[in-house]
Amino acid sequence: MTEINQKNLSYINFLKIFLTVLIIYSFLAVSFYFLAGDQLRFRESRGDIPLPVSDSGSGTGELTRGTVVEQKFYTRIQRLESISVQFGGHYRENHGTLTMELWRADGEMLIKRNFNASTVQEGTLLTMTSDTPIEKAYGSPLLIRIYSDSMSGDALSPLITTKKNEPGYSLTLNGKPLKGALCFSARGTDYIWGGLHYWKFTLIIGVALAAWMFSVWTRYQKGKHSYVVNLLFAVKKYRFLIRQLVIRDFKKKYKRSILGMFWSFLNPLLTMLVQYFVFSTIFKRNVPFFAAYLIIGTVMFGFFTESVGMALNSILDNSRLITKVYMPKYIYPLTRVFSSLVNFAISLIPMLLVSMITGVKFHRSVILSLFFMGCLMIFCLGLGMLLATSMVFFRDTKFLWKVMSMMWMYATPIFYPEEILPDKFKFVLLLNPLYHFIKNVRMCILDGLSPEPVIYFQCLMIALAMLIVGAFMFSRHQNKFVLYL
Repeated sequence: MTEINQKNLSYINFLKIFLTVLIIYSFLAVSFYFLAGDQLRFRESRGDIPLPVSDSGSGTGELTRGTVVEQKFYTRIQRLESISVQFGGHYRENHGTLTMELWRADGEMLIKRNFNASTVQEGTLLTMTSDTPIEKAYGSPLLIRIYSDSMSGDALSPLITTKKNEPGYSLTLNGKPLKGALCFSARGTDYIWGGLHYWKFTLIIGVALAAWMFSVWTRYQKGKHSYVVNLLFAVKKYRFLIRQLVIRDFKKKYKRSILGMFWSFLNPLLTMLVQYFVFSTIFKRNVPFFAAYLIIGTVMFGFFTESVGMALNSILDNSRLITKVYMPKYIYPLTRVFSSLVNFAISLIPMLLVSMITGVKFHRSVILSLFFMGCLMIFCLGLGMLLATSMVFFRDTKFLWKVMSMMWMYATPIFYPEEILPDKFKFVLLLNPLYHFIKNVRMCILDGLSPEPVIYFQCLMIALAMLIVGAFMFSRHQNKFVLYL
């Protein structure tokens, strides 16, 4: 083949890769938009007003005919959805109709709801819900007005707290000031700025991706070194050997085992059952779908320890092959992680079965959990390359890894809820990458919700940072490996 034809062929291959990457990117961007749903554009408001505890006996007193209670307040909720007020019923059956209204300071009524007093018991919350989220309430004074047509001895009492003294809050009874504030809460959602401009960001990232691929190709055409092009060529050239190494490592794990690969299905299930038996009496009441919660953490952490542990020994275990056959050395930890990935994929079957059996209702957000699983795989590859490098020069690394993985397990909420940790130890979770990956997978599967867009970015950056560090250390020292094998 002539040089011109080779260049044309290379150009055609690059154009094919270029178009394939852009098509995949476009497909993923559109899919994510529909899978994430409203969670892409809105989040639970950080300005929600929590319900205070009543400390004033009978509250404002009986709300009889002609009595009006008004609570003035401010809210930082961008899309107000509901207002709830707590009432006391004096431990009796009351009668009549109670009316709650929400007004703006300019005299516009936002919500009005009527309630049957006979259905209200001591401490009941009555909620006004807007048919559509109210977007005019942010930062403006609002007024809750409550009145009823009940008679004395047959009326409800709005509960109050005397400890609440927020700026702009004022409580009146028939126009006369009262100390404290109503026991009320406000709920709503806020806009996510990134979600509102999602398509703009998608276009910008797409253009940047195309420009980056073009620059990579330009550098390659000029004869300059390119890690990306070299990686593509290496994967293409050694794809048969990569496949054989993955198959070998997977088969080696179950060599002379009667059940064979069925252990990939059975192992996480048995581990979950043992942990469920031990911990369910302690934590079950605090964690909905505890069995599913447990097996998700078990499967993901199991993949983490197995893949990193196998990658750690990848260079030493293939020392004979390394000294006799040339191929890029990063392929060895890569194939170990891929081998564990096969095992992980099989383990997802019992994870989904347990979730179904325990009553988890699957939503489209389940598909989004694959993103965080992918981030976990990238993180494991980076950490595996780092430890594989250390293992060549410092053989005690495998013993340190056993201790470190055990500490990592207890620092990750696998079989316990994160809420039980004291506030002074919460920083451990924030610094734990495994916590973020597992937490978001649980959110997608158990809660049926998509995390905020920034969470996807954070998890991807954590995974890529670990990969860059691991790849850098591996690349820097790989030429010295043969001297220590």
